[in-house]
Amino acid sequence: MRDELLRRALVSIPQLLLMSFITFLFIDLAPGDILAKYRFDPRINAETVKEIEAKYHFDKPILVQYGHWLKRLVHLDLGYSFSREANVTEVIAERLFNTFILSFFSIIFTWLIAIPLGIYAAVKQYSWGDRIMSAISYFGMSLPSFFLALLLMFLVYAGRDLPFISSIPIGGMISPGYENMSFFGKLLDRAAHMILPVIILTIGALAGLQRISRGNMLEELRKQYIVTARAKGLPEHRVIYRHALRNAINPLITLFGFEFSSLLSGAALLEIIVNWPGLGSLMLAAVRAQDTFLVMGSMLMGGVMLIVGNLIADILLVIVDPRVRKA
Repeated sequence: MRDELLRRALVSIPQLLLMSFITFLFIDLAPGDILAKYRFDPRINAETVKEIEAKYHFDKPILVQYGHWLKRLVHLDLGYSFSREANVTEVIAERLFNTFILSFFSIIFTWLIAIPLGIYAAVKQYSWGDRIMSAISYFGMSLPSFFLALLLMFLVYAGRDLPFISSIPIGGMISPGYENMSFFGKLLDRAAHMILPVIILTIGALAGLQRISRGNMLEELRKQYIVTARAKGLPEHRVIYRHALRNAINPLITLFGFEFSSLLSGAALLEIIVNWPGLGSLMLAAVRAQDTFLVMGSMLMGGVMLIVGNLIADILLVIVDPRVRKA
């Protein structure tokens, strides 16, 4: 299994290179100029702009530019962000934690809620509870995330007079006067700002995962080994949780890899709507500014998260399923 994980990690390197080159090419083909704000700034002369072009090889063909970017990448240098006027690594590191912490809690709550609901719906198939959850799941899967975000923001704003609702901030990540708060005050303030975006992300992912877990459990409960286990007189909870669930969970663990990789893309639109300073809003601003190195760094981060997510899913499969471990 160790050799298989190593092989997958090595195969992912050409995939990252192809993704990065396509991204680099599309940025270059887009109309406009990354150094436009320097060219039209009266405080900066033309010679300085030419020096910047020569330093970062913007005056060279696209393949030469990409080659120099790869050379810097080997030394863990992602380049300079002209829109932020800072090193790309520092800019991404500042925003990465914000996106990660938001999506991390969303995934935790999604799995803690979706798996039990899926098990209940499968065990109580065609009951009123199953039908209600199926209707809610279909509604949640068809509801656009941006509409859900706007709807919940409106409901929170409309219910400001209610005790609990009044403590939920509508946007941003911190409140005014955050720097003057105590350590626990800062934690509580950040937690309060996370409530609304985490709920939105959780609802968006909950419906699909609940439907998949229900379908997997139904498939396992109909198999012969479950019938045999029940015929032997095993307790129902043991049949469900020790036998059916262990086999039904494997496809869900595989999906975990894709969920981990969607930390960036899944929260991008939400971050813009609720004004959360994460990687999603940063990438949008970088694309609009044609900030080549910042866009490349953000896309590279997304690709790395996809690879790491798939590797984590493979490792979890080995831990959960002995059959994969023996293979």
